[in-house]
Amino acid sequence: MKKMIAYCGLDCEKCDAYIATKNNDQALREKTAKLWSELNNAPILPEHINCRGCRVDGVKTVFCESICAIRRCALKSGVETCGDCSEMAECATLKTITENAPEALENLKG
Repeated sequence: MKKMIAYCGLDCEKCDAYIATKNNDQALREKTAKLWSELNNAPILPEHINCRGCRVDGVKTVFCESICAIRRCALKSGVETCGDCSEMAECATLKTITENAPEALENLKG
């Protein structure tokens, strides 16, 4: 599986935080911070929008680094992605992602 697929199956290369970081795009950081602040009812600032990817070394957003329950679980379990977990089909936490982003489930199965 390619390294830029997150533990949950989302493609980091399509994430605005990753794109903004890779391209050093301040306008995209500002746009993403505004959107994510509204969606999460939380104060997210443009300087928080920096990420090199979920499963690679380097900077991550605060959510990805510290809050994401899926990432924490995968790291604790020692799996490459949730696709390697025997409990994937029953995982309620993962289901919140895959119901909204069916491509994530396809990435995990692929």
